[in-house]
Amino acid sequence: MPGTLTVHLDRPIGLTNIPDHYSGSRTELSAGGGAGSQPGVEQTLMQAPWAPGGDAEAQRAALSQVNQALREVIAKLNEFYDATFAAHKEEIARLAVEIARKILAQKVENGDYKIEPIIKETLSNAPVRQDVVVRLNPADLTEWQKLRENEPGEDFTGIKFVPDASIGRAECVLETPKGIIESLINQHLEQIGKALRKVK
Repeated sequence: MPGTLTVHLDRPIGLTNIPDHYSGSRTELSAGGGAGSQPGVEQTLMQAPWAPGGDAEAQRAALSQVNQALREVIAKLNEFYDATFAAHKEEIARLAVEIARKILAQKVENGDYKIEPIIKETLSNAPVRQDVVVRLNPADLTEWQKLRENEPGEDFTGIKFVPDASIGRAECVLETPKGIIESLINQHLEQIGKALRKVK
């Protein structure tokens, strides 16, 4: 069933005029106060397949064409997005890593980090907890020792903490009987970059 066509005018309809030459192709409405209305306010409503009285089959055909056109546009946009992202994926990953590097460097310089979770995360990857040496930047070791004095908490028996000026702040290296485990900022950033490049 055809839908209802609603027309909103900015003034009341004063006169409806169906001209002598009317052939059913349009309806003319004069909106205003009557015979003295200003010229140019006549509204012409052209018939369309979806307008009242239009052919239902033509309406469905027109809507089907619009839907098909929209689907094609969406498909093209998706193809463009995929192609653009694939072409610049390497550059996007590199840029993201560099931004992260600068942010981390600023945080480390300002001391805006906690060494405790870094140590615990690295120890969680150790195959053993005996005869382990944890090497830390001297500034981080001092912070760690203060923390242990104030909050003994977890037992770190069998683990030796030593200063190592060659290790950067917010980093640590574990020496275990079964190998060395490193927690270095550059390594973490490289892992992030590899993960970003694999994103489809």
